[in-house]
Parts: sequence; structure tokens; C-alpha cells
Amino acid sequence: MTAETTLSDEQKQYLEGFLAAVAARNGGPMSGANTTPDAIHRVAQDRFVAAGKKLTPEEETKRKAHPLDRWDEIVAEAAANRAPKGVDVFWHKFFGLFYVAPAQDSFMCRLRLPNGIVTAAQFDGLAGLAEAFGGGFIDVTTRANLQIREIQPSALVELLMGIQDLGLTTRGAGADNIRNITGSPTAGVDPTELIDTRPLARALHYTILNHRELYGLPRKFNIAFDGGGQISVLEDTNDIGFAAVRVAAGAGGPPGVYFRMYLGGITGHGGFARDANVLLKPEECVAAAVAVVRVFIAYGDRTDRKRARLKYLLDDWGMDRFMAETEKEMSFKALRVPPEQCLPRGPLLKHGHIGVHKQKQRGMNYVGVVLPVGRLSASQMRGLAAIATQFGSGTIRLTVWQNVILSDISDAKLPGARKAIEEIDLGVEASPIRGALVACTGNTGCKFAATDTKAQALYLAQYLETRVKLDRPLNIHLTGCPNSCAQHYVGDIGLLGVKVAQGDDMIEGYTVVVGGGAGGERNLAREVARDVPFADVADRLEALLRTYLARRHGSESFQEFAKRHSIEELRTMFAAEPVL
Repeated sequence: MTAETTLSDEQKQYLEGFLAAVAARNGGPMSGANTTPDAIHRVAQDRFVAAGKKLTPEEETKRKAHPLDRWDEIVAEAAANRAPKGVDVFWHKFFGLFYVAPAQDSFMCRLRLPNGIVTAAQFDGLAGLAEAFGGGFIDVTTRANLQIREIQPSALVELLMGIQDLGLTTRGAGADNIRNITGSPTAGVDPTELIDTRPLARALHYTILNHRELYGLPRKFNIAFDGGGQISVLEDTNDIGFAAVRVAAGAGGPPGVYFRMYLGGITGHGGFARDANVLLKPEECVAAAVAVVRVFIAYGDRTDRKRARLKYLLDDWGMDRFMAETEKEMSFKALRVPPEQCLPRGPLLKHGHIGVHKQKQRGMNYVGVVLPVGRLSASQMRGLAAIATQFGSGTIRLTVWQNVILSDISDAKLPGARKAIEEIDLGVEASPIRGALVACTGNTGCKFAATDTKAQALYLAQYLETRVKLDRPLNIHLTGCPNSCAQHYVGDIGLLGVKVAQGDDMIEGYTVVVGGGAGGERNLAREVARDVPFADVADRLEALLRTYLARRHGSESFQEFAKRHSIEELRTMFAAEPVL
């Protein structure tokens, strides 16, 4: 930096936030006796051992050797084309490498993408890596991330180096780490947003990468920033959710834009994030996140993987005790302002991640491209990269709805961009059924999944589109196992894959839940049926949706319809013959 260089006010704020995080790390009460960054984890493990409890095998593995120090073992495995066995599968995930046998005798590689944004050049480069070392395709995930699949052990080192050559990383993309930091997918271009989340997601991303003690948590950890715009990032389903709010004059603090912090979301375990009852300045969010994570590191359960999430620590302690410990780790005092003193959020555009939408920049548009359950071929990736460069600003934005957004397309270039998207067999329009059709990897690529979620999601969409004419957006989420990567409990219709006994055989089926939603529609879906053979799911959903159309009040949404009916009534609708 030259003597003439000056920082903007925004840059100064984020720098101050970063330094506050460092101060909390070095000056907090749990750091006084630490001589190495990893000592906080050893102290936490020792506490459980001293109490006579047994650490999980994963904790024992981390205790023996830090997973991030095992690069040489990956190099040796690649040279021998040897797959890992037993608990060694676990530590590979610290490098973003998932050995997915027995579903496939190969690896999946997951990246870290702050705010879900990549450049067109990076996207094009990843297409080449997917062809050279994987199956020639890539999946967009429900954390606005990317996964390359069908990777042989011999290709691991070249793949990881190729990803880093593109300026990207996989460090900590799996296992007991903070996953990629999600943010509003239309950050900086949304005409209704309160704040651009990109600087915050980027600042926290690099804070994590450069602080070794933020790896090896009791379990995985999710963080999201919502900028208050018209597209949800599902921040209330995260371990930490930062939601932008506006405070009016006289409401308990200086007027302006702040973030409310929500803690402990994990809808697969039946809980949304809880309001911590604090307001944070944007420049305080990174430090607050680090403080929360450090308390979780120190006190999260290291003996039971099923309870080793932030939600369960909050259940045991309560929010007041947890926040008291968290504030000891912070170098500032957060404002205490109840939610009713914040101005109400504007309406969400439920399927606003699809289609053409005006940006805040005059004469510019963002375009949400529909992907078939999040999967793109390498050639389609190259096509999207070229379109983003030719017609937009060379930016590709991923969403938690498993689609992509191309931003900064002028009105004059819009027709050409739409035509180019269609030429690579993609589109910008979707039916109410297909607009938020979300599916996890399924049993073709995940050892935990009971069903082929992606193929079955596409079948259900085609079946229902030809039989039910909806005029309101509907979210359908298919997840292959209780880990709920596709978050079935927040879908209007959620399907959880199960195995169903049929004679002497076990066939694929689903437990069906309805009425879920997040953000302004926050609600956990309720179960209407379990162990339904997949062959019966489509016509049962047809019956339910036809009854909804016949009996709804005015133009009410499916979720509104479901919420005003008892679970017994919904079960009867699901089991009935379709209303014609």
C-alpha cells in the first residue's frame, strides 16, 4: 500500500471488525493458557476425559494428529491410487474430499465459496477439472456451493492443486469445520436489500482460513448472512444466522442498519435458529461469529456426535448463559434491542432466484437460470461462463435453491443472453412446481441416502406439472436420509427417503411432510405419511394438491392452506382419490 492510498469508510469498518476478531481470539478468557492455536480443542477434550467420558472416534483421530497436517498421506494415496479405510475417511473431509463408497468407489470434492460467488474464469476452469479428474459434471448444493464427483484416488493431488491454481480452496469444506459462508445471492444488486453481504462473507471466509483454531470443532457449523432483500438465504436454518434489520430513531439504539444474530438452527433436528436478542453493527459480525464458535469449541459435546451441534449446547445452557460466555470472548458490548423495535422486513419473492429481475443499477438485470436439480455438465458450465462474460459482469452466483444467477445484464443485452442460455439446454423460466425443486445427491452418490432423490425429483415434477395447474410457487424438497441436506422440513412438501418393506424386498420410498417454510414463512413441516413406496408418492401428492386447489380460500398459498388444517385432515387429503 502506498503512502497516497486511503481506505474507504466501509473498508475501515471491516478492517476494524477483523482486528476485533483477532483481539477476541488473543485476549478472551479461554485463550490465556494457550500456547498453540489448537490448544483450545485439547483443553475441551481433556475436560470430557477428566470427567470419565469417552471421546468419539473422530475426536480421537483429531487428538492424534491434526487432519490439516496429513497432506503427505494424501500424496501417498494418490501415488498408489489407494482409497482410505475406516476413520481415515473422516480426516480427508478436512481437505474437502469425501470418499463415498459403497454408493460409488470414488471421491466427491467440495469447495468453499464465500457468498456462493465465483468468477466466470473460475467456473470455466472448474469445468475443465471436472472433465479431467471427475465425472464431467458438477453439482450446485443447498449451501450455494459446488461439488465435483466420480474422482479416483490417483487424481486427488492434481485436482486439489488445480482448484488452488484457480484461486479457490477446499480447506475445511467438510467434517468438523465451518462450512462455506453463505450470503444473499443477489447481494449488491437487489433493489430492496438493506446491505450488501459480500464483504462480510468474504471477511469471515478469510478469517476462518487464517485461524487454525477454527478447525476441528465438535461437529460441522453453518453460518449465513441475509442482507434483507427479496431472496432468502435460509439464514434461520444455520448455526449462526445474521439477518439485516433497520432500526428507526428512538428504538433503543442509533438508527441505521444492523444485524440480528440467530443461533442454533438445524431443521433436520427440528429447530430453527433462536434470536440471541442482540443487534450487531456490520463491522462487529465477524468478531461475534468467532466468539460464538470459540464458545462452541470449548463446550460443545465431544462424546456424542448426535448431540454435538450448537442447538444442543443452547438446549442445555439456555440463551442467557451462552451469550454471557460469548460476550467474554468479544472486545465490545453488543446492543440489546428486542425484535419489535426493528422495522419489519420487506416481502420475500419466493421464486425470485429464477427468471429476469431488475437490479438496483439502472438499466441492469439479474437472470436466475433453472438447473435440473442442481446438476450441470462441463459444457454447460463453459457456456454459462461465456454468457456471464459476454452479456454480464463475468460473475456467477450460486443459490441455496441449487440454481445460478447471472448479474449485471443490460436491457439491450437481455434478449441475447436468454437465447444463449436456451442454446445450452437451460432456461430462465420454471413452473411453480419446478421453481424450487431441491434434491440432495441421493443414493447414486451418497452412502447415507436411501433413495435416488435427483431422478425421482425430476419424475415428480414432470408428473405433477402435467396434472396440476398451480398459480402459486411451491417448494418441494427431497432428501435421502435424516441428515436432511435438502432441508425437507422447510419445504411446502418435504420428502425424506426411506426403505420400505414390500414382501421379501426393500424398495425405495418416502416419509412425507407438508407445510414447511423459512424466513417470513417459518414453520416446520408436519408428517402426513411415512414409508410410502415411491411408486405411490406422485398420485398421493396429486390428490393433496388438487384438494388444495379445490378448497383453498381465495389465492392462499399451499403453506397457508396446510397451516389452517389439522394433521388428521391433511392425512385424509393425502390418502384420498384426486379431486377432479
